[in-house]
Amino acid sequence: MSKPLQHLYLSLGSNMGNKFEHLQEAVDHIFEEIGGIEKISNVYRTPALGFEGEDFLNCALWVKTRLSANKILSAVLDIEKRMGRKRSKTGEYVSRIIDIDILFLDDLQQQTKKLKIPHPELEHRRFVLQPMADVQPQFEHPGSGKNMIRLLAETVDDSVLEKQSKWLRNPRKDFDLARFNYIAIEGNIGAGKTSLASKLADDFNAKLILERFKDNPFLPKFYQDPTRYAFSLEMSFLADRYQQLLEDITQFDLFKDCVIADYEVYKSLIFAKVTLAEEEYNLYKKLFHLMYKELPRPDIYVYLYQDTEKLLENIRKRGRSYEKDIGAEYLKKINDGYFEFIKTQHEANMRIIDITGRDFVKNRKDYLWLLREMLG
Repeated sequence: MSKPLQHLYLSLGSNMGNKFEHLQEAVDHIFEEIGGIEKISNVYRTPALGFEGEDFLNCALWVKTRLSANKILSAVLDIEKRMGRKRSKTGEYVSRIIDIDILFLDDLQQQTKKLKIPHPELEHRRFVLQPMADVQPQFEHPGSGKNMIRLLAETVDDSVLEKQSKWLRNPRKDFDLARFNYIAIEGNIGAGKTSLASKLADDFNAKLILERFKDNPFLPKFYQDPTRYAFSLEMSFLADRYQQLLEDITQFDLFKDCVIADYEVYKSLIFAKVTLAEEEYNLYKKLFHLMYKELPRPDIYVYLYQDTEKLLENIRKRGRSYEKDIGAEYLKKINDGYFEFIKTQHEANMRIIDITGRDFVKNRKDYLWLLREMLG
């Protein structure tokens, strides 16, 4: 599963060349490599501090990330290097194409040779405090307990900042999931649908609906004795999925932008066709269609495809004892069932995405690639 999101605050500055474009390029790199950007401050023109040089353009970012402090530092230094920053070997202040400083990472306090969090000089820098007050005025310094408004009022730095009329663009605007009311993430056993649904819900303020398979008392019994427990299992899953989706999707949530589920109820029929005897399946199908017509359909249906070998590997890694005997033939039947269903649907809202060889949990570039595939 994904690591929890952390709140990261960065200060950006440039005083060489096209300064605004350099800031925008850095913002884009940070979004692609470090995390989703929640808010960007105003851009301020500020005098060079500690050396003679052109005025800077400065801003602050509020970023949500799953990276550790050391990985954030590594990513920041790499971005600076690729953008052409050359660091002074003497440690003196010099002009620079881009400067990215880590200000805060939640309430972490870390003092090492390579990295100091919170940034030790921020309380003495108006060009840092003013943008920070823009993005999160009530955020408290974990050391002093003072919020950004108070630190800004108390700083001894009397530099004059000039607010710019032009705003930096947040690349997150390219990923507008809120235009969909209901998104269903589907896939075979072990495809990663729960991981993706959870990440999307965290990143895009969505109401998350997860299948309650752990609460089903028939599931372990089914894997031990499929013939005996198949009908009981499928009926209990159908009843639970119907109740959960009917309640959670139709109940309006003022504080969420959309609904994301790690299943769509039609999976009940797909699994039942594989697991049930013919007479049982015919009865089940009648009950299913009575329920199915009352449920809302997803605005976008995403099917995550992984090859069978990778599915088996993922199943082994998560180590659920009752899944240890799942075989390749069973997974193939489930996959065939999904594709038969997909063929009957309108293509406009269907997304079949082959994620074999990609890791959207650990690799942000794979995650953003997957988002782009979803949104077309």
